[in-house]
Parts: sequence; C-alpha cells; structure tokens
Amino acid sequence: MKFSVGVEYALHCLLYMVNTEEGKSVGIRDLATFQGISETYLSKVYAKLSKSGIIKSMPGVKGGYALARCAEDITFWDVVEAVEGSEPFFQCAEIRQNNILLDKNNLPETHTKHPCLIKVVMLEAENEMRKYLKNKTLAWLYQEVYNKILPKDMEKETIEWFKNTRN
Repeated sequence: MKFSVGVEYALHCLLYMVNTEEGKSVGIRDLATFQGISETYLSKVYAKLSKSGIIKSMPGVKGGYALARCAEDITFWDVVEAVEGSEPFFQCAEIRQNNILLDKNNLPETHTKHPCLIKVVMLEAENEMRKYLKNKTLAWLYQEVYNKILPKDMEKETIEWFKNTRN
C-alpha cells in the first residue's frame, strides 16, 4: 500500500490554513509557492478536498480556499479518504477457490461459509490504521509542528508571509 504524494501535499498545505483569519482565504498559488510544490497538482488535490467538504472555495479577487470545518474536526483519515478515495486497500480475489484440488461445483463449507482468513487479517489491519488516523487531527498537527518542532518565531513568520501575499 502506498499513498500518493497528494496526501502529503494536502496535509502540509492544510496546516498553513489553520490560522487563517475568519472570512479570509489562501490561494493555491501562494500555498504551492510557500511549499515549493506544483500548483497544477495542488489544484487537483484541493478540488478533491473541496468536494469532500474539508475546504471551501472563497470567490472574489482575493479568493482562494478556507477550511470548511474546525481543524479539530479534520482528521488525517478525512484527508486520506478525500485524496485517495474510499475503496478498501485490499481487494480479495478469492484465490483460495482456484485451488486445483477443489471441486468447484461442490465447494466445502470452509470456502462458502467462512471468509478468507487473509482478507480478514488485511481488513483488520486497515481498520486499525483508519482508527489511528482518525485520532490525529489537523489541530493536533498544528500544535505538534508549531509548539514542539519548529522554532517559536516560525509560526508568526508563516502567518505574516501568507498575510503579505494576499495584500
């Protein structure tokens, strides 16, 4: 399993939108420039985030995007699902039924009434990952990054950079 780079782009850029003033927005070009990523690709990612209700489009000359919900209500899983879709990671093809020793017209109960154990394990693993990512929010990420990782003045400088690009 591998997530596309769009998940990383989305999380990094959403992080910069957490402290956007009420009624203000951030432009795709500004986010792409600040992060050093492709504006075209980011636009596609943001279209998915918008469709999922994570961000909202703000029209006008100074238009752009704003968070559609509080940062506390946006989970990592919300972002993954918006960017990657909601289809399960593991698709069981019931290969066990292709066993050469099985009578396809008279399958044993172990194959008809019991799910494939491989499928069960893979779905349990996916559910554990989903549960973990639902416990990590954009607000949590913001607190970790700006209170524990980056120098103290970086938060203020980031806010100022985005303010100045919109003027």
